Amino acid sequence: MGHNKTILLDLFNSGVCASQGQLAVSNFISQQKIESPSHILAVGKAALSMFEGLPALWQSNTNSLLITKTGHLKNANLPPKVTAIETSHPIPDRSSLAAGQMALDFISSCPRSARLLVLVSGGASSLVEALEDPYALEDLQSLTNSALSAGLTISEINAKRKNISRIKGGRLFEHFQGASATTLAISDVEGDEIGTIGSGIGAPHASASIPHQSFIIASNAAARRAVAHAAMNQKITVQHNEETLYGDVDEVCERILKVVSDGPEGLYIFGGEPTIKLPRNPGKGGRNQALALMLAQKFQSRQGISGLVAGTDGTDGPTNAAGGFFDGTSFQRAPNAQHALSSANSAQALELSGDQIITGPTGTNVMDLAIILKTHGRNDE
Repeated sequence: MGHNKTILLDLFNSGVCASQGQLAVSNFISQQKIESPSHILAVGKAALSMFEGLPALWQSNTNSLLITKTGHLKNANLPPKVTAIETSHPIPDRSSLAAGQMALDFISSCPRSARLLVLVSGGASSLVEALEDPYALEDLQSLTNSALSAGLTISEINAKRKNISRIKGGRLFEHFQGASATTLAISDVEGDEIGTIGSGIGAPHASASIPHQSFIIASNAAARRAVAHAAMNQKITVQHNEETLYGDVDEVCERILKVVSDGPEGLYIFGGEPTIKLPRNPGKGGRNQALALMLAQKFQSRQGISGLVAGTDGTDGPTNAAGGFFDGTSFQRAPNAQHALSSANSAQALELSGDQIITGPTGTNVMDLAIILKTHGRNDE
């Protein structure tokens, strides 16, 4: 599968690069007239990358607060006017609450002349929070753990988070008394709704009287278009390109199996974010690695099928992997593969079979991609 792995990873990286925060922000600002901000708040896994896409003068001369995931600042050399912190994801902790208070203080301190720019990307729901009374950190962690274990969608989880938050669902802007606000968002949710991304932390409040405009500047659709374009440049025929990775991973796996099995040779691109229900004591893995191992099982002994499933943010569950490769031999090569599936321990199986995908932080988060190549020949051709 060596040659096909290279092709598939190159295609995946094309999608990631096209939706990367720095590029998306830079392109948007070059095409749209936005008044230079007096204050900048960047929240999410792509916070640093999005900030780096701003004009150099904005970066150096603007009071800014960046909140991102642990390990995502990468020793960044930021200007003196920028405060940057890392907090916990996917399970919030005390650093998330500290970040929430910092965000509240930052917004509340803006003068009436302030022009606020908010940069939002996926992960913000966990990374920053300020809770309503009488809720405590334990309540937030319990809600998050139970929702993830039950296989709820990100929209369903975020709806629950809004109910106990003082800053989600547009409520952050209740504390802003400035002149205007603009939100630029990278979407990691189905439907690309500003009120759902980051649990609506960058959404305007229903009762807000200040001018507020919101823009989606990158999405799964953009990533998939880039994958398709890169494939065509390599003379690979794209047979399927849809955002249909929704529902339980078992259902998604069967859907992909049918589409690819019934279709002609070429490339099949799927986008979205499936859900997974976890056993009582799950092993180590995430939805992408689980789906990759499931597809490896379904396509075992099939020649001419190879693929990958990975998160565009470089993260899959509580692991350092983005996802995994698979072909007709992967399931046999993965130690105890069947047990790994039933115990939600796909990460270990894929690591031992050499099929894990590790990218590190990517600077974006536009959900997941499944990319499958169907050829007439052998898997390694």
